[in-house]
Amino acid sequence: MMSRKWNFMLMLVTIIALTGCASTTSISGGESSTPAASTVPSTTKPAGGTTVLDEIKSRGKVVVGVKYDTKLFGLKNPTGGEVEGFDIDIAKALAKEILGDEKKIEFKEVTSKTRIPMLDNKEIDMIVATMTITEERMKQVEFSQVYFKAGQSLLVKKGSPIKSVADVKKGTKVLAVKGATSVANIKAKSPDATILEFDNYQDAFSALKAGQGDTLTTDNAILYGMMEQDKNFEVVGEPFTDEPYGIAMKKGETTLQAAVNDGLKKLESSGQYAKIYEKWIGKAPSK
Repeated sequence: MMSRKWNFMLMLVTIIALTGCASTTSISGGESSTPAASTVPSTTKPAGGTTVLDEIKSRGKVVVGVKYDTKLFGLKNPTGGEVEGFDIDIAKALAKEILGDEKKIEFKEVTSKTRIPMLDNKEIDMIVATMTITEERMKQVEFSQVYFKAGQSLLVKKGSPIKSVADVKKGTKVLAVKGATSVANIKAKSPDATILEFDNYQDAFSALKAGQGDTLTTDNAILYGMMEQDKNFEVVGEPFTDEPYGIAMKKGETTLQAAVNDGLKKLESSGQYAKIYEKWIGKAPSK
């Protein structure tokens, strides 16, 4: 009798042990009805997986999405075909920090509308393109620390009755760019104005010069570049928003995020950031 009971206990222990092994295999192997990813933070890479930083180092270059139409930040030179600006020089400096050579970089054109989709599709490794850090965007991408502070303003033809955002009322035609935070901001400030959206800044500026709108709105730093292109236009009023720019990476790529933040800190401590700022924007802001 004792022998049969002992045999039954041994069989029960064996079944429990096998069941436990099967459960462990199900979770780690992803065969469970609950995805394995739900048991770990979304930023954690799977064992043996590669990060975007690994891919950058493996291919020997970083692919960066930049603007081609934004004077002072990212503008394609029609003569030499090179893209030039503040964002371009920052990206080159980061390439040197990450790969040891600022030439180990490839630029791809993005707009405010295309930059996140291109990042998600892995067409680019990061975005350095006058991109404002917002709570909504933080749900979509990983941002670096703030590398430039701007504020939204208005660009008008000299002599315009519009002197500040308070003058943007019903009947005012405001030009803006698709995908930029400036669209929602101006709608909030001037809900009765008519908003006309364009694919990029040069198209919007051309429309303003052609008289298709009364004012163009975006970050003041971008507007200063337009004003430099055509002295018949000026930036008016005080900035009515805060626009902190960040470098964006694909959601979950915290290893690359850390490398970029480390690079930005080194640029600041070495004085190189101040040199780049003064080259394109003017005297670097004091802390």
